[in-house]
Formats: sequence, C-alpha cells, structure tokens
Amino acid sequence: MGDAQRPREPVSSGPLLLTPEEAAEVLRVGRTTIYALMKAGELHAVHIGRSCRLSRAELERYVRRLEAPRARRRTRTSTDQHGLFELGPTSPDAA
Repeated sequence: MGDAQRPREPVSSGPLLLTPEEAAEVLRVGRTTIYALMKAGELHAVHIGRSCRLSRAELERYVRRLEAPRARRRTRTSTDQHGLFELGPTSPDAA
C-alpha cells in the first residue's frame, strides 16, 4: 500500500506548539510560572528562530510527572522567580 492509498490519521484540532502564554492558559497557571519552569528545566521548550514554543506533548508529560506517586517523583522544583527578571548593569532601565 503506497502513501497515496494509506488512510490519513485525523489531525488534532488544536495547534501542536503553544506560546508560553497559551501554555499558561492550558495549565491554568501564570505566564511567569511557565518561564520559571522552563528556566528550572521542568518544561522543555522548542525554539524556532527567536520564537519559544511548548508542545502539547511536553505539557502532558509534565502533568503526568506531577501525578506520579511520590516515591518515583524527583525533588520538587521551586518556581521561585527571584532573579528571573533582574536587570543587568548594561540594562537601559538599571539606574
């Protein structure tokens, strides 16, 4: 059976990749929490050019890991946002 004759799988109605803002809506958390989770390595983003996106599969993986029994769960990652938006000495807003 060639590719032309193979039945197509239905395409999901939603986008495959989400912006951090859209991912925050899906998980019902704040945008800053999404950025903190990415910085901590808890969420793995896909970069296309300068755009940062999160796959639906990555969000599902993250939630499954949260639901895992405590014995298998790694130490909890803090979403402490201290330092996430610190201004460097060369920042035009640093005064």
